Amino acid sequence: MFSLVLMLAAALAPALAHSAPKTVLVLGDSLSAEYGLARGAGWVALMESRLKAERVDSTIVNASISGETTAGGRTRLPALLSQYKPGLVVIELGANDGLRGLPVPAAEANLRAMVTMAQQHRAKVVLVGMRMPPNYGRAYTDSFFAMYKRVAQDMKTALVPFMLAGVAEKAELFQADRLHPAAQAHPAILANIYPVLLPLVKAP
Repeated sequence: MFSLVLMLAAALAPALAHSAPKTVLVLGDSLSAEYGLARGAGWVALMESRLKAERVDSTIVNASISGETTAGGRTRLPALLSQYKPGLVVIELGANDGLRGLPVPAAEANLRAMVTMAQQHRAKVVLVGMRMPPNYGRAYTDSFFAMYKRVAQDMKTALVPFMLAGVAEKAELFQADRLHPAAQAHPAILANIYPVLLPLVKAP
């Protein structure tokens, strides 16, 4: 009888593993932390609602912090990976590095380190790209933007080229500080991210 129970458990294990919800860890800055927004209005909350509506079994952990840099994310990520054991990590960082004019090579090294950490924990990665305003100079803005594609290609991760595509050029979609998207912009932000993220959430 005991051996029969063990056989049944072994047979059910793959099915149970397949049906277990996939944890999605979002590691971002104020653009993902609902800065200046009502709770539930940001793209991460909208993503969670959409996944539920589409009956995609997942658990969303939003570990985003306003003001976060790539260095801060690199420091925090090991504990988050150990605690939540995500199957997918969304890295939305770099904007604060760029706005402070920090060296692109340093930010790139931090992104590569975070991708490596996630992959070592057997998690897939979505890298979310950002652009800097033109007043930072052509050389810096081009180098900053190219960083994300280079990291994604080298480390074989999924890439959202520009988080604010279709948003950045519309002043009416931003809060009074002209830096943070207003609530009405977040469905468009989700539309940029969701098609890249969904196949990875649904994959076994």
